[in-house]
Amino acid sequence: MSDAPPDLLEIGRIGKAHGLKGEVVVTLVTDRLERVEPGTELFDGHGTLVIAESRPHQDRYLVRFEGRSTREGAELLRGRVLSAPPLNDDDVLWIHDLVGCRVRDQNGIDRGLVESVLANPAADLLSLDNGALVPLTFVLDIEDDVVLVNVPDGLFTLND
Repeated sequence: MSDAPPDLLEIGRIGKAHGLKGEVVVTLVTDRLERVEPGTELFDGHGTLVIAESRPHQDRYLVRFEGRSTREGAELLRGRVLSAPPLNDDDVLWIHDLVGCRVRDQNGIDRGLVESVLANPAADLLSLDNGALVPLTFVLDIEDDVVLVNVPDGLFTLND
């Protein structure tokens, strides 16, 4: 049974072992590099992993976890998803904070409930419970679990 706290966010995935001293390749899905600082606790679905060392390597990180000092020990971690609790930073719009919010347009019209946020090359999209998609570039503010958006005319009638 895992000792992970609730409401964890995925921050990366463990790849292959690297070298002979317990390092693994970690591909991050976050831009918050404090997630790979020594001493950081991450969760892998089996328990807690504490980062002993990390360093950038190409577009990924080489990480050694406490208690893992051999290639064989590192190889056992391959394929595991790394998670961590949300960070507290009031100056940042967190995607997980958008899910479950109501969406209201610039005219005060309720446009639906955010079910998920979809990755998209141009801009991530709010996926609403009514099937509408709203690019994050149109988000103005979040107030009391309401996402305020300023969208071009016709956005919500594209699929009608």
